[in-house]
Amino acid sequence: MELRHLRYFLAVAEERHITRAAARLGLQQPPLSQQIHALEKELGTKLFTRLPRGVELTPAGEGFLEEARALLSGVERATVRARTAALGQHGRIAIGLTTSASLHPGVTRMLRAYAESHAAVALDLHAGSAAGLTEALLRGDVQAAIIRAAVARPADLVFTELAREDMLLALPADHHLVKPTASGENAPVPLRALAGERVILVRRHAAPGMYANVVDACHKAGFEPLVIAEVEQMLISINLVAAGVGISLVPASLREVRQDGIAYCPILDAPSLIAPLTLVYRRGEARSMVIDFIELSAREGKALRPPRATTARTPSSEAGGGSRENNCVKKG
Repeated sequence: MELRHLRYFLAVAEERHITRAAARLGLQQPPLSQQIHALEKELGTKLFTRLPRGVELTPAGEGFLEEARALLSGVERATVRARTAALGQHGRIAIGLTTSASLHPGVTRMLRAYAESHAAVALDLHAGSAAGLTEALLRGDVQAAIIRAAVARPADLVFTELAREDMLLALPADHHLVKPTASGENAPVPLRALAGERVILVRRHAAPGMYANVVDACHKAGFEPLVIAEVEQMLISINLVAAGVGISLVPASLREVRQDGIAYCPILDAPSLIAPLTLVYRRGEARSMVIDFIELSAREGKALRPPRATTARTPSSEAGGGSRENNCVKKG
């Protein structure tokens, strides 16, 4: 029995007519009838009852129809998988995300676009800190990661800044620094107004770049920040702010996290307080599915950059001096 016999049988079973099935298959009626007879002979049973105007399935034919459809469907799936694998678009890719990066709407769009264009590639997402994901990349546990600020820059890894956004103050809604304006937005707060305020930051070892950036900005504003809590994830700091434990500084995209009891305010006089969005991957990466993710992320990153990003601005220590490498991969 050959696959063509199954396709011939399926066409006749669906058309209930030999001549119409032959036209659908691009065959003449006599050769198709001969093929159906040959299939019935091989199976040792009649599949169709001939009628004056067409055919109908016998009980054996009804049973064979279900299996024939399943077999042909399996062959089609195998064909698609083989073709996508040949293009390097089948398998599994492990992608690391820090909490605040995963909440950026642009990252959500990247993942959705990749999933839609690589349906045969399974996404294995890993949550972690910037430090932990950098180590995971070096071990080969993940193939790419999207973090905020680089912790270190090992020579084996490439760091590509996709975008950068301002930091905002996250305060309890009833905090004295929260002053709504006529437009409904909260008024900007001078950074020096945070002197003496209880500050919550992500732990230094997990995000040393962002931690140091905040501390350095406070020093330039003339005060030592009163850090009363360090947390593993930025979402925890949001929860603590809502609970009235203190205030925090977060990337602007986190204001999309709807949490009762929190107000977000712009920060005045702190141009270095920015939060980068950084793609990290191994230098010399050659796997097509990984390269596709890198290239898609770079394209999506361009859409994330606001017009003001083209103006001169003091780069933060997190952004690694603003240099970007986009040409350190090779197509496999």
